[in-house]
Amino acid sequence: MMKTAVLVVDMIRDFTDLERGRVANPVSAALVPTVQTFVEAARARGALIIWFIDQHRAGKPDWELEHVRPHGEEGSVGVELDPRLHPLPEDYQVVKRRYSAFVGTDLDLILRDNHIERVILTGTKTNVCIRATATDAFERNYHVVVPRECVATDKVHLHEANLEDIGKYMGKVMSADEALALLDTDDHA
Repeated sequence: MMKTAVLVVDMIRDFTDLERGRVANPVSAALVPTVQTFVEAARARGALIIWFIDQHRAGKPDWELEHVRPHGEEGSVGVELDPRLHPLPEDYQVVKRRYSAFVGTDLDLILRDNHIERVILTGTKTNVCIRATATDAFERNYHVVVPRECVATDKVHLHEANLEDIGKYMGKVMSADEALALLDTDDHA
């Protein structure tokens, strides 16, 4: 039996708020209620919840931002978690500046401190931040699970291709119900 953490990646207003987000898209906006429902069910089963906020320093050099459209500027409304999401005080919130939630953060320490062996990845974008985080989790010997209904990107072909690669090379891609069923066998001690 293993302990599990749910990583909620980049469900910030810049990606999910169609009115105020800098790079929001309808697919990511529609994903929010699904992710919140999954998080609540996973939390009720004893999973650790970790929220990631893609945030970049205002007015400072940033390698990632040199290669993509501006987003996640520190101090902007865009770095707020979507208001339909409800983190609790016992959850972790981690700021990240790269695609992978492991790069430049203390995620690995958080997982090890909590004796986590399995990570369930949710959020946006399947082909960028989810993929990068899955790769780095696998390389650090975590069991990777991606519930297909709980991740999204704005290009269907990229979403499907990356889920196929994650499932073949890095972990398991399954339904949200199957992922929640894994939690029923976890050790919560």
